[in-house]
Amino acid sequence: MTVALAPAKLNLALVVGPLQENRKHELVTVFQRIALTDRIELEPAPVLEIDGFVADALVRSVLEALAERARVEPRWRVSIEKEVPVAAGLGGGSSDAATALCLINATLGSPFPRGELIELARPLGADIPFFLLDGPQLGTGDGSELRPLALPQGYTVLLVLPAGVVKSSTGEVYGAFDERRGEQGFVERRAALLAALESVRRPSDLALLPANDLIGSPLSARLLELGAFRADVSGAGPAVFGLFEQRAKAEKAAEVMATIGEVWLTEPAW
Repeated sequence: MTVALAPAKLNLALVVGPLQENRKHELVTVFQRIALTDRIELEPAPVLEIDGFVADALVRSVLEALAERARVEPRWRVSIEKEVPVAAGLGGGSSDAATALCLINATLGSPFPRGELIELARPLGADIPFFLLDGPQLGTGDGSELRPLALPQGYTVLLVLPAGVVKSSTGEVYGAFDERRGEQGFVERRAALLAALESVRRPSDLALLPANDLIGSPLSARLLELGAFRADVSGAGPAVFGLFEQRAKAEKAAEVMATIGEVWLTEPAW
């Protein structure tokens, strides 16, 4: 049996534009791993089995695609121990798929290079390629075209998943964006994001990044009141993050936010 951890991600910024010909929105986003992880176990099996979180069809799809590309039978058992909240905007399913893909690729007689794994996974999930690379990344196109970013890592992350919030599907969130004509001004917002990234030298400079275009939350303002230097929704939500320079402030904020929903204290991961 082999084991690996599958980290969650934050969208530290997300600027969204119009629909493209492929029916996906053009976007610019800043991806950052965090040290909140699922646990992935791999072992041989007579047939492909996904245990622990059977609703995760993405892992199965990626592994079936790998087996077809490698011309092997998918005789693996993948067990998923979930810690990353599901459908929260933190990329848990994509990370599980990328981690399982890497584990199984390493068992092949002729493992595929990382670039081929990215091309294999890209049509199946736009966030998966990010989890196949190291470090923070700038995502463009549909989010799967990536280039590395040098971002400061010395801060504490407080995640809040508000109780009682019914998660809208990602499609519904983008549909609401389209209805309000959210794509207007995309070129200017994209330029502002890229300019802000040029100014980031220390953790507090991440406050220069623009707010999430897709969705907001009143919890962001509350986290700023509690001492976060940046707070926003990750991806299509509903998870909200606050970034703190001092761990002690994050811990006090977590005590307050625990009355509102589930909380996690974590930190950036490479």
